[in-house]
Amino acid sequence: MPPSVLPAAVRDVDQPWLTVIGVGEDGFAGLSAAARQVLARAERLVGGARHLALIPDDSAPGAQRHAWPSPMLPFLDVVASWRGAAVVVLASGDPLLYGVASTLLSRIDRGEMAVLPSVSAFQLACAAMVWPATETRLVSACGRPIEALALELYDGARVVLYSADGATPAAAAALLVSQGCGASRMTVLERLGSPEARSVSLAAHDVGDRRFAPLNTVAIEIVAGPAHRPLPRIAGLPDDSFDHDGQITRREIRALTLARLAPTPGALLWDVGAGSGSIGIEWMRAAPGAHAIALEPRADRAARIRATARRLGVPGLDLREARAPEGLAGLPRPDAVFLGGGATAPGVLDIAWAALKPGGRLVANAVTLETEAVLLKAREALGAELTRLQIAHADPVGRMTGWRPTMPVTQFVATKPR
Repeated sequence: MPPSVLPAAVRDVDQPWLTVIGVGEDGFAGLSAAARQVLARAERLVGGARHLALIPDDSAPGAQRHAWPSPMLPFLDVVASWRGAAVVVLASGDPLLYGVASTLLSRIDRGEMAVLPSVSAFQLACAAMVWPATETRLVSACGRPIEALALELYDGARVVLYSADGATPAAAAALLVSQGCGASRMTVLERLGSPEARSVSLAAHDVGDRRFAPLNTVAIEIVAGPAHRPLPRIAGLPDDSFDHDGQITRREIRALTLARLAPTPGALLWDVGAGSGSIGIEWMRAAPGAHAIALEPRADRAARIRATARRLGVPGLDLREARAPEGLAGLPRPDAVFLGGGATAPGVLDIAWAALKPGGRLVANAVTLETEAVLLKAREALGAELTRLQIAHADPVGRMTGWRPTMPVTQFVATKPR
C-alpha cells in the first residue's frame, strides 16, 4: 500500500499525509483507482464548493468536508495544522500547474505531499485548438494581474489564458486592443472537459464587455496591428519604452548592466534607487519567473514605475516606496543587486554585499566622482572589476554630423565567492 493511503495511526509525518487530487469536469467518474482509494480513506476533504459537489458522500464516507473560505490563503495554514491526519485537497486539473499544490508547497514540505493530477485545462485547450503544447504559452489570471499577458504579445503567438471568472475574456480583450492587437482571435472555451463544453470565437475588438461562463479558458492567436510595438525579451529596450523624468539607466548602459547582473529563471534582484524602474523591469522580462524588488522613495516616480511594469507585462514587480539603507531591512536574500542610486548612502553597499547569496552579483554604476570614490574604495575589499563605459551618438553639427558623447559611467561588478 503506498504511503499516501496508509491509515493515520501507522503513518509518520515524514511520509505524505496530504494528497492533492486533480478533478476534471467529469468529476468522480474520471478519477483513477489510486485517487478513489485515497478518497475512501480520507479524514478531511477540502475543496471549492464545485469540487466537493463532484465527490459523492459514499466515496469519502469518513471525511469531514471543508469548503475553501474567502480569502483562501489563511486557510492553508489551517490545512497545514492537520499534519498527521489523512487530508485530501481537491483542485482543478493539474494542481501543480498554477494550482493550489504549488501554493501549499510554501507551507508543507514536498515529502509530506502526494499529487494525483488530472488532465489540465492547458492540455484540454491545446487539444481543442489542435495546438502543439510546446509551441503554446500559458498565462494565468487566477489571482494574478491580467497585465502579465502583455509579455506574450508577438505576432503569431499562441497563448492559453486561465480565466479568473466570466469577465476575464473581456479584460484580456481590452488589453489586446490597447496594445495594438485588437484583431487577435480569441476562442473562449467554456466548461472544458464536460458534456456542456462549448466555444465562442471572435476578434478581441469585438468582445466589448461581454461576459462568459465563470469556468472558462481562453485560447488567443495574436495578430499584431500597425500600432503594435513588439518589444524583445533581451535587455536594452528603447528609452521611450519607460515613463521617466530623465532618471533612467540609458539603453546601451542598461543592456551592459543587465548582462553583468545575469538574470536567470526564478532569481531575485534588488534594484536600489530604481528611478524609472528600467533595470528591475527588464530583469523580470529577461528570464521566466525572475523577481525584482525595487526601492524608490519618490511617490511620483513609484507611480510611473508601477504603470510601466503593468504595460510591459511584469505587474509582479515588488515596488517599495523607501530609500536605502532603511528599505533593505527584512528583504529576502537576493541573487543580484543593482545600485543605481544610493551607493553613497552610509552602509548601503556593505548591507547589499552581506545579504547577497553566494555566487551572486553586485553591480553599481557611477556617474559622479563621489560615487566613483566609494566604489574605488570597495574594489579591493570585494575583488570587484571596474569598467569605464561611454557611449556616443551621431548628432547634427551644423549641416553635418558628429559624435556627441554621453557622460562616462564607471561600472563596478563584484561576484560573491561560493
